[in-house]
Amino acid sequence: MDVTQALHDAENSLRDFIALVLSQNKNDWIGSCGVAPDRIARWEERKSSEAKRQESGAVEERLIYYADFYDLKTILKKNWPGAFSEALGDWKTFEVYFSELEKLRDTDAHRRELMPHQKHLILGVSGEIRNRIVRYRSKMETLDGYFPRIESARDSLGNIWVPGNKNGGNVITESILRPGDILDFVITASDPEGLPVEYSVGLSSTASYKWQANHNLQFSIADKHISRIFVIQLSIRSNRPYHASSQYDDSVSFFYKVLPCAKVASTG
Repeated sequence: MDVTQALHDAENSLRDFIALVLSQNKNDWIGSCGVAPDRIARWEERKSSEAKRQESGAVEERLIYYADFYDLKTILKKNWPGAFSEALGDWKTFEVYFSELEKLRDTDAHRRELMPHQKHLILGVSGEIRNRIVRYRSKMETLDGYFPRIESARDSLGNIWVPGNKNGGNVITESILRPGDILDFVITASDPEGLPVEYSVGLSSTASYKWQANHNLQFSIADKHISRIFVIQLSIRSNRPYHASSQYDDSVSFFYKVLPCAKVASTG
């Protein structure tokens, strides 16, 4: 049981859902989310420190990702009526869920061994929170709750898709690739009824899918991929005999440029 991953996925699902809901009413929602200004200043400090530490790597740009776990509770409580209550239910019940995760998260963070019943509790509560968010999104987007949804998708270059993305299901990156490059992807997804989810990575121009149970995927760039617009499609499906879109239930596409390998200047 990977309880660390379960906690991570539940926490990030809440971060993404908070950003999705609050940004619908106001683009600059951070200042009015209900958290004290000194806390927000602390988030900004963390982001700045991370940018300096990761000068040659990708840095998460969304400020909500630098908030403490208990900050998420403050935001949810201050803004509970509406989408949050519709998706997550009664506040008192959710507060119990959140408090349990908070306690167990601290235990896991300090690498103290969890008891088996605590691990099951983490998996159960984390799964319940994620499934409630997915069910809410599924009903809003497809008028039913039968299909799994992608909660987030990111590549190894720092490009990310989350619900509410301005380009819908597309991520228009500025990344330039060359033959020989290898891209790693991570998809977070959940089924509204808790069924297993399978994952696939491939070209959007083909209808060929290679499904796997692991949500970590890899794609190798070759000479045949050289193009001004190169699109990689990440797809998910449940094990049901029917799907939301022919062979899959949800997908996200990442757009890149693929250029030939640079020529090496002759020294002769």
